[in-house]
Amino acid sequence: MNTKEVSVSQAVSARIPTGWGEFQLCLYKNNIDDKEHLAFIFGQIEGAENLLVRVHSECFTGDVLGSNRCDCGEQLENALCKIANHGSGVLIYLRQEGRGIGLLEKLRAYNLQDQGLDTVEANLALGHQADLRDYSIAAVILENLGVRSIQLLTNNPTKIEDLTKHGIEVNQRVGIEPTVNMENLEYLRTKVDRMDHLLSIPTEVSEKSTHRDAGC
Repeated sequence: MNTKEVSVSQAVSARIPTGWGEFQLCLYKNNIDDKEHLAFIFGQIEGAENLLVRVHSECFTGDVLGSNRCDCGEQLENALCKIANHGSGVLIYLRQEGRGIGLLEKLRAYNLQDQGLDTVEANLALGHQADLRDYSIAAVILENLGVRSIQLLTNNPTKIEDLTKHGIEVNQRVGIEPTVNMENLEYLRTKVDRMDHLLSIPTEVSEKSTHRDAGC
């Protein structure tokens, strides 16, 4: 993201009751960008070892609209469920839409994907890298929260490498297997084939397979 040393400050924290239980939502400001990154906290976490953590990048279409083009919304819900069932944990919500290219360019990339490009090819065609995300702010937020080591809810080995590079001790990866449907099948295959994500993808799915299961 930037060679400048990252610093964060917690601007406000508020109680958020959910269907999974009561979380605390903390909004962070930082010295790198003008975005408001978030930490969604369940239970007691200060000084925690092997804390269950999800570092989730914003996806308006998946998280809010429930789009079947990706697995983002399902991952978000599944992670919150797992954290609540575990009894404690943190979900860091990073405002880096579309793997860092923003919503406008992401929607343009969708149009290119409908013309036959995969997600990597579409980003490159628009003049972007395949993945512009950076996890340094997430690492500093975890340090600010007093987290010592984590179990990371992810299918992305690059995320583990990046957090480790920024000083976070990742002791275990906890996978989140997606619900595969006709709309996200090629997207998920691209994650595996071109971005080294650790997923089990079927060779084919039913045309009726569109319902996403966020159960954990």
